Amino acid sequence: MPQPSPWTDLERPPLRERELQRALVRGGGLWRDVVVLPETGSSNADVAARSGEAEGLVVVAESQTAGRGRLDRTWTAPPRSGLFLSMLLKPVDVPVQRWGWLPLLTGVAAARAMSRAGGIDVRLKWPNDLLVGERKLAGILAERAGEGVVVGIGLNVTLAEDELPVPTATSLALAGSITTDRDPLLRALLREFEDWYVRWREAGGDARASGLLAAYTDTCATIGRRVRVQLPAGRTLVGTATGIDDDGRLVVAGPDGPEPVGAGDVVHVRPADEAPQV
Repeated sequence: MPQPSPWTDLERPPLRERELQRALVRGGGLWRDVVVLPETGSSNADVAARSGEAEGLVVVAESQTAGRGRLDRTWTAPPRSGLFLSMLLKPVDVPVQRWGWLPLLTGVAAARAMSRAGGIDVRLKWPNDLLVGERKLAGILAERAGEGVVVGIGLNVTLAEDELPVPTATSLALAGSITTDRDPLLRALLREFEDWYVRWREAGGDARASGLLAAYTDTCATIGRRVRVQLPAGRTLVGTATGIDDDGRLVVAGPDGPEPVGAGDVVHVRPADEAPQV
């Protein structure tokens, strides 16, 4: 049986691989190849399978059947309703202990690109979510793969209210973005990411010297809020998020004083006055 044409839904036209390559792949730049897949299980898995290649590979999936977030949470979205992409990075000139900044760097780049392109205020929820108001617009997942890192982004673009995976999510369309054309949005995101990545890499991964720490702090909606941090061992830390340290950890002023919390140690961060989720 023939597959339905991706052009049947004119509000969600397909991305054009050749035009994206022409716009983004250039000599001396970060991006080496941009691949658009009509459907895949997980773009992160696709890129990880090619982790032996040079950095700069981008795989964009029009539809994902096995998309994953942090803590192996699964999610799905209608075809061509968002930007679902993964990038292969190999910052070999940066100490490995500073690679933990990559998902935060991605957050800064994505938030700035969407704010500028969409004309809306996009903020960051530490460590890896994009927010409009209190609702989640996008998530970021970084995973080691061979000698590099795969960073994936899932960003809702045209989802309607009845298509949202959870009531606390949103999309650019619902947030009133001035554009929902995924082509210029993707170009803006990848160009913004490249600018920040090159700046961070040239500073040897030093988030303070590259300006990344200041940019993340300015964009982070978590700082200044009372939060409840659930840790894997069952301990719960409640306090005020006061900042981000040089290692990208959230600093929480709890009952025993300031305590840095690493992203890999956190199960969930939520405003302290919210009821726990089950």
